[in-house]
Amino acid sequence: MDHVGVMALDPDFKWSDRVILDLHFDACYFQRDKSPGRWRTTPISVTGSDGRAAYEGPDASRVVELMGEVVAWLEQGDLDTHVVVRAAMAHLHTVSVHPFRDGNGRISRIVQSLVLAREGLLSPEFASIEEYLANNTPEYYAVLQRVQGGSYSPERDASEWVAFCVEAHISQARRRLDQIAEASSRWRYLERLAASRGWPDRLVIALEQSLIGGTDRTKYEQEAEISTATASNDFRRLLDAGLVTQVGRGRSTRYFASETLRSEVGEAVAYRERT
Repeated sequence: MDHVGVMALDPDFKWSDRVILDLHFDACYFQRDKSPGRWRTTPISVTGSDGRAAYEGPDASRVVELMGEVVAWLEQGDLDTHVVVRAAMAHLHTVSVHPFRDGNGRISRIVQSLVLAREGLLSPEFASIEEYLANNTPEYYAVLQRVQGGSYSPERDASEWVAFCVEAHISQARRRLDQIAEASSRWRYLERLAASRGWPDRLVIALEQSLIGGTDRTKYEQEAEISTATASNDFRRLLDAGLVTQVGRGRSTRYFASETLRSEVGEAVAYRERT
């Protein structure tokens, strides 16, 4: 998504074949046998869960022409349509051409995210519906199969696909709101905990970091903007209080939330959800 983020903010950006080829190379460079960054030159089909061909891509001789049409549409087509709908159609147009030997679903989702990000609706990491699709993969493939039919037919009704993508964005948005609310509740609890012990507010940062993947002295120092000595003293307080555990020694030392802290924070967050 780093490349998408750069292109999303580029004032001189224009859709082109090269943009899509480069994005595909970024996504699939480690699969050299799959021709990353190059249009396919052979037939392609998608196998369904029953082992039979669920979709036949258009002939390889048409890929350059069809992707040229997709690129022209991305640059100028249906610009008055809501960006979420355009992004969903960008995904469908790309995956239906199936322009690469492999990674067609991946590149189609990246193109979808870039359409959204270019409009400034969402940053790339929030525009992506990858998480929803990963959690609803059978439905994703089933909707695509129904909308696409068995072969390339761009005149088919795509409304079911658009509705699926809209629901994916709504679901992702709800999940993000829940995550934000949970983080806010967690932070408030940690603030109360630090205050009840007469600790400086900065220790909330160390506690939060310990809960989210663990932390170390350097990471804490940088975010709290404190000295090495102060960071060491703060972690000693947390260790003595039984709120964090220490793993490793010397420069490899890391600190993780103790089971006691996780339990207390979990109860606080659960209480918020009930009220």
